[in-house]
Amino acid sequence: MKYSSLFAVLMSALALSACQPVVTPAPTVVAVPGPAGPTGAPGATAEKGATGATGSTGDTGATGNTGNTGNTGNTGATGAEGMQGERGRKGTDTVVVVPVPVQR
Repeated sequence: MKYSSLFAVLMSALALSACQPVVTPAPTVVAVPGPAGPTGAPGATAEKGATGATGSTGDTGATGNTGNTGNTGNTGATGAEGMQGERGRKGTDTVVVVPVPVQR
């Protein structure tokens, strides 16, 4: 019984698949481009846009580096010669006594 049912199912499937009609696809229409048409009229000029807003102020720049030490100045000119002193006099027999300071 098992084999006869299987045989019947297979025969039915084969019979039904053989009965399907053959479908012919419709012919494909290929469009062939014709000659180019005339050039179109130029487009209208657009209106001028509004002026943009002013940009924000930029950040403050970084502080610069300290400068180098300057050069040493030139040596000054030699001073003028002093006046000539008076001629010395002959001394007397005076003795000057200078006291010695006392330390406390």
